[in-house]
Amino acid sequence: MTASVPLGFDRKTTRPIPGNKTGMAFNTVLFALLAILVAVTYGPVSHYLTVIGAWRHPSRMVFATDSDLVKIKDTIVCEDLHLYNPTNTLFTACEDDIHRRFGWFPPLGNFETPPQTTQEGGSIHVIDPETKISTRLEFENFSGPFVTHGIDVVAADESRPGHSVYIFAVNHLPNPDFLQNRQNTAIPKARSQIELFYHVLGSNSVRHVRSIWHPLIKTPNDIYAESPTSFYVTNDHFYRDGLFREVEDLLPLAKWSTTIHVQITHETARAQSNDPIPDVKAEVALRGIFNNNGLGHGQTHDECLVTSAAGGLLYLGQTSNGQISVREVITLDSAVDNPSYFSDPFVSDGNNNASGYIIPGLARGIDLPFHKKDPSARDGALVWHVKSSSGTTSNSSMSSGTGWEKRLLFEDDGTIIRTASGAVLVPIDPEREGGRKKGWLFVTGFLSENAIAVKVDL
Repeated sequence: MTASVPLGFDRKTTRPIPGNKTGMAFNTVLFALLAILVAVTYGPVSHYLTVIGAWRHPSRMVFATDSDLVKIKDTIVCEDLHLYNPTNTLFTACEDDIHRRFGWFPPLGNFETPPQTTQEGGSIHVIDPETKISTRLEFENFSGPFVTHGIDVVAADESRPGHSVYIFAVNHLPNPDFLQNRQNTAIPKARSQIELFYHVLGSNSVRHVRSIWHPLIKTPNDIYAESPTSFYVTNDHFYRDGLFREVEDLLPLAKWSTTIHVQITHETARAQSNDPIPDVKAEVALRGIFNNNGLGHGQTHDECLVTSAAGGLLYLGQTSNGQISVREVITLDSAVDNPSYFSDPFVSDGNNNASGYIIPGLARGIDLPFHKKDPSARDGALVWHVKSSSGTTSNSSMSSGTGWEKRLLFEDDGTIIRTASGAVLVPIDPEREGGRKKGWLFVTGFLSENAIAVKVDL
């Protein structure tokens, strides 16, 4: 069969016939269509490939001295990290056993070995930013299992912020029905919930107050607490597992994840069954984001930071009446996770303000589906520093977006830390650094054997 040739093209050479106006017109239209196609598809596709790290070759950060890097002991697989400003205390929740994460962690689709005993659980730690020492808090009234993920910390009494706090923590429990009938694929494998703890600052213990569950909390990832009775939680996927879960991981158009607003009546009955607790009220606060993931507090009391992990996007939102309205979106060149905001207390002039958003992420998210069950694999980590471009000095290592300067504050090939899912920046008084502006960057990873603290230039 002879292949058809478009009108106006020479059949032997498939080139436009010289002087043929029909061919030239067709050629013009063809190239116009191709230009439109490239304009519509190339930018998003190119950005997505950049975000997942298709062309990235992770490298290790070089430190001036050995003392500029501290590996924090007893911080095994700590996914999230929060700085409680009133007492300058870091909080994190850790899995404690690196191998357990590769056998059971619903956010990665690891369902092979669900925890079945109370001993199979993680812990809550406080970290002193000055000494870099992690202190494990003893549980009161709680015995697990505790499969840790996102957390948030809020003052128990706003009039006494330095006295005590409540800690909200995601717990990825197995579904009891699944444990009894593992052959039934229609039964969801996980039944994740939120644990609420009470901690007196400076003490060595944390008391479990209650568990919080609701049907809208399906695949919880991170938490943004407004008060002891009101919080937001992201569902990073709509589907817990299966084919459509894979579609959600790969297709940016699958904007099915949600952020849920939850209200509770404080210190009431615990969850004892699969039925919703009467005092737990929940509603969808934000939808339409691809791989809705990390949450963080911004520069104002009502600014809520939301990330699209696989989309490489930071959403600047505002909370009001149980809803989150997005006012701006910042594009980043990697997969991103739990964001935080750094407020620079050492601003000497308008051109030396390091205040901005701290966003951890993966150097090569494209590798994660192949590494998520491999304890020996390496996954590179990086952390972005994003600040307003107005009133700041130029820096050749920064790439400017619309109104924002984006700088890689930290990068590693997986040797120092595997993955970066939580990052917090703690300032250093410039007088201690010879007038230079520096800070301690604390980084945690959901597949890392330890958290780290690195000294960085600001």
